[in-house]
Amino acid sequence: MQGSRPARIADQIREALGDLATRGVKDPGLGFVTFTHARVSADLQVAHVYYTALGDERAKHETARALDRAMPFLRRQVAGRLRLRRAPELIFHYDEHVERIERVEALLKEIHDEPRIADAEPDAGGDDPESR
Repeated sequence: MQGSRPARIADQIREALGDLATRGVKDPGLGFVTFTHARVSADLQVAHVYYTALGDERAKHETARALDRAMPFLRRQVAGRLRLRRAPELIFHYDEHVERIERVEALLKEIHDEPRIADAEPDAGGDDPESR
């Protein structure tokens, strides 16, 4: 469980990275990235940052590489914006949780949109006298 300061710093890091990704990083490989959440260690030395990216697997891979290339810049910028004495190490993780949620929603929608099999077909061995 995070204390209030690490949780607050994690939110500020997520917001700063979102701003920097849209305005500060000029790497074309970054693409459209959204930082979903962050966790910061109690000593504020390490920040695990979770992100999603639009596109196929290749685009996601390019985004991961672009984040790795931009990490030193992002680390300096985050430390400056948050006025931290020491810049936390940024470790980026692709957030698969969002994809899982979308997959479950698609399956639920598919189930809901499917015509009811029981309503569409007559009883297979029920009370129909002609089936005897």
